[in-house]
Amino acid sequence: MRNKLSILTAALLACTASQISAAGNRQAERDLFAKIVEIPTVEGRTAEFGKLTTLLTAEFRKVGITNVVVKDHDGTQTLIARWPAAKPSGRKPILLMAHMDVVAAKESDWKYPPFKFREEGGWYLGRGANDNKAGLAGILIALQYLKAGGFQPTRDLIVLFTGDEETMGNGARRAATEWRALIDAEYGLNSDAGGGAVYKDGRPELFAMQIAEKTYADFKLTAVNRGGHSSAPRPDNAIYALSNALTALEAYRFPPMINDATRASIAMLAEKDGGQYGELLKRYLADPTDRETADLVEANDPGSTRTRCVATMLSGGHAPNALPQKAEANVNCRIFPGVKVDDVRQQLQALAGADVTVALVEGSQTPETAPTPIRQDVLDAYKAAVATRFPGAPVVPFQSAGATDGAFLRANGIPVYGFSGQWGIVGEPEGAHGLDERVYADGFHDQIPIWMDMLKRLAG
Repeated sequence: MRNKLSILTAALLACTASQISAAGNRQAERDLFAKIVEIPTVEGRTAEFGKLTTLLTAEFRKVGITNVVVKDHDGTQTLIARWPAAKPSGRKPILLMAHMDVVAAKESDWKYPPFKFREEGGWYLGRGANDNKAGLAGILIALQYLKAGGFQPTRDLIVLFTGDEETMGNGARRAATEWRALIDAEYGLNSDAGGGAVYKDGRPELFAMQIAEKTYADFKLTAVNRGGHSSAPRPDNAIYALSNALTALEAYRFPPMINDATRASIAMLAEKDGGQYGELLKRYLADPTDRETADLVEANDPGSTRTRCVATMLSGGHAPNALPQKAEANVNCRIFPGVKVDDVRQQLQALAGADVTVALVEGSQTPETAPTPIRQDVLDAYKAAVATRFPGAPVVPFQSAGATDGAFLRANGIPVYGFSGQWGIVGEPEGAHGLDERVYADGFHDQIPIWMDMLKRLAG
């Protein structure tokens, strides 16, 4: 008996892209997505990345995309595939981006096994389903449909699927530098950012196009002490010194800032909200330097107006009956574009005081990057592609608080736009990095024809 993937391939070869898009092939799309989710591509499990790249390579080759390179590096893999232009226009390629790795999941914390794909109440569940295997599958299936349907791109389409976006980012870093010849492009479309939100009654709230992201950096706060016997306490206590530093950090607020990305998204929210929150946003837009107003906005939308730092890990002491000789904390910062990482370190050091040292955790930092300039052709294509499913849906540039592979490309001269036709339900949690991670099934399937339309407009 032919397996379900073979059935998908037969369907691809038998139908035009428009017929496939209309018919949906929902079951075949679901089955391929399930196979991708059920491979546990977690940091340190190198063999699992090999299983996924083998599957993806086979899927590309089924429809004639045979230029596929798999790079082994840093305990993981990165896949780069190229669909050459059939009628070259002289324009540089477009890079399509996703990541294969997922955050680790402790099975005992989940109601169901995290790497067992399942469907429940209109949602697809499994670790990585939302971040970012839905985007990866969407790119793959859209390219399969386009290729099988006879689409002839006028510029090369390059796929970059990395294996360590959630950790060190070496796949994107190497792609932007030492593998540059394989991925050099006019710009990238990153499925790990962007996407839509739709109300339960089917009305679209918005679709977002990421043009900026904060810099990620971890800092280690360390207090050291000569210690001693707990029966003779002294004022100089490493745990107290560290605690005081963290309390000072908790109370501190970095200065408010604004850029084109945050201004656009906040302006859209201000226009849509006819109540007190909308008025608050309008006051912030009128004077982004007003700390009082910015603090109120920040309380409702953490991270939208400034750099934010938060303690995430803590350790200290060596025995219950001894004064601590060392206490350490990890502080994670999401740094607003335009702010230097070392300036943040210096501010943390000033808050921590003389008894605590603050150091950047080596290798934790993503590149400092400015927002990507908005390209009207990309924005217009996104609006038009989304309109094929949601006519009139607003498409808004925005800045993400989380870090993505896009930062490494932006830092090396390749503009990146967070793009996704995938959508979720307003107010419904999706659990990325958390328990019972999920993606809305209709939103998953809808992304595929939106990807197809987007690529036809930009590469047709």
